[in-house]
Amino acid sequence: MAGPQRDHGGGIDAAAARFGGAREDWIDLSTGINPVPYPVGSIPAQAWNALPDHAAQQALTDAARSFWRVPDGAAILAAPGASSLIARIPALLPPGTVDIPAPTYNEHAAAFEAEGWQLSHEGPDARVIVHPNNPTGHWYADEPDGFDLKVIDESFCDVAPDRSWIAQATRPGTVILKSFGKFWGLAGLRLGFAIGDPALIDRLAQMLGPWPVSGPALTIGTRALTDHDWAIATRTRLNEDAARLDALMTRAGARLSGGTSLFRLYEVDDAALWQDRLAQAQIWTRIFPYSDTLIRLGLPAPDQWHRLESAL
Repeated sequence: MAGPQRDHGGGIDAAAARFGGAREDWIDLSTGINPVPYPVGSIPAQAWNALPDHAAQQALTDAARSFWRVPDGAAILAAPGASSLIARIPALLPPGTVDIPAPTYNEHAAAFEAEGWQLSHEGPDARVIVHPNNPTGHWYADEPDGFDLKVIDESFCDVAPDRSWIAQATRPGTVILKSFGKFWGLAGLRLGFAIGDPALIDRLAQMLGPWPVSGPALTIGTRALTDHDWAIATRTRLNEDAARLDALMTRAGARLSGGTSLFRLYEVDDAALWQDRLAQAQIWTRIFPYSDTLIRLGLPAPDQWHRLESAL
């Protein structure tokens, strides 16, 4: 039986093949990645040519614990991207039933179904929520409880850390996911974190094996997670740019439907038509197989706003 449709943002190569233009000519607004990435700085040669040592791994873990205010008693695991954790989490328990409120990031359902789980809202053994949700930007008011496994995906939560449920990380059966690529704008670095129940985090660590995170990722991640001034300034800029994008889109006839300060969701009369019109200007956006009227845009980089304004 076919699994859930696993559509994603990105795919600039396919867009360029369809609409023309070289890949480097395109502006990719189909993802929710910060277009002004963290300045990685110089990387010492040892990070490239030696296996990561315990001290480097511990430095990253310590930085993550401090940045996210992880409570004592919760374990932290750094991994090569949150997606690698999402793919493995369903194997933590024997297959049962899982509740994943939709629409949301579709890799969660795909991963659970691949491990033999059944999707169900009736008395589930496990629950997954994306907080804030992607693509709607919905923040959940009630923390999930009463499940054998609770997965809280906070990949986009760094825009509003005060709304995090990190305090729940000490509860049995809880795994909270953090993505480094979104807020820090370094998706290609492939770095993510699982935080929560030590027994579950230990099992995830065994699944990943030794040295799951590269030396350069350890160095950059530690540097970024200790740069609190950059994080504060970035949140301010993202809020300003999100408001600017809303103004542009609403003037063009779109209606704000949701989102976060890293991506905005709009309702339009014909989403495919809007996507095609912007693609003619080599600007790629995100539409969804379950809706003819929703279109999602990430934020342009500082030197890209004029092109979006012209295209609209």
